[in-house]
Amino acid sequence: MTEVTVSEEKKRELFTFLLKSRRLEEKLIDMITRGEIAGWLHPSLGGEAVGVGVTGALKPKDYINNTHRGRPIIVTRGVPLKRFLLEVLGKKGGPCCGIAGEMHYADIEYGILGTQGMVGANIPLSVGFALACQIKNSGQVVVSYFGDGAVDEGNFHESVNMASVWKLPIVFAVENNRWAQFIPQIFTAAQPDIWRKAEGYNMPGQLVDGTNVLEVYRAAFEAVDRARRGEGPTLLECRFNRWLGHYVGDPQKYRDRKDIEAACQVDPVTKFREQLFAEHLLTAETVEKLEQAIKAEIEDAVDSARCSPPADPKTVFDNIYV
Repeated sequence: MTEVTVSEEKKRELFTFLLKSRRLEEKLIDMITRGEIAGWLHPSLGGEAVGVGVTGALKPKDYINNTHRGRPIIVTRGVPLKRFLLEVLGKKGGPCCGIAGEMHYADIEYGILGTQGMVGANIPLSVGFALACQIKNSGQVVVSYFGDGAVDEGNFHESVNMASVWKLPIVFAVENNRWAQFIPQIFTAAQPDIWRKAEGYNMPGQLVDGTNVLEVYRAAFEAVDRARRGEGPTLLECRFNRWLGHYVGDPQKYRDRKDIEAACQVDPVTKFREQLFAEHLLTAETVEKLEQAIKAEIEDAVDSARCSPPADPKTVFDNIYV
């Protein structure tokens, strides 16, 4: 297998997405902690390299489903932050008219399929999109993106089997943060190595370092290219150790403090920044300018969304057909 060449421009772009994802996440955590965002926020801190690397391997016409930790996906797809924050703050100018909010964000204009309320429910829907792409011969690829907890659902096994039998243009990307909600795979699965499950469905499976954005990008690029050639799906397990709990405010009583401390020592943003410093592709000055630009963009988007008209409660049942 030939290693995917990553240009200098692409490396800088991936770093920008990593940094923007991190700063946006920090802002959202602050806002929900202060009660400005209703509902739940499932933090993605420490796992940004997976969403950025996988999404960065797609073409604009391709599809990827959002998740409840999907801000890196949204950022990398190029969704304007104001557009996203309108939905987060329940404003009618959002792509779902402020009804979906952050957790169920969907934005078909940017190829982002919605997040479902049931764990693993997005997987068969993504397979359906891939089947449509195959029937239309559109050349599009779908990424079905989900966490390690979803692998224990029957939806996963039925979907990957059908996708493999029909050689659908889809990639199954598992963001394995080791804890699902509150328990690791070793307690729920006889085979805790998710990537090995691919063998049972006659498709390639690969374990990827989920803290290394270039490794994720290269693995995803190869899998997407394979799917686009009509050779069928690939299962990628992108593994890392999440920093925070399942949701903001989760006390994590199920987890050893030393494990949390060790997880926070592995930072995908710092890791890639230092690599680009060593390759002379970034300087401290350029990073500082980027930080300032990202901060200004986020604050402008938040301020603009705050001042926008709220969602109309009368529309809450619109577009419901089941």
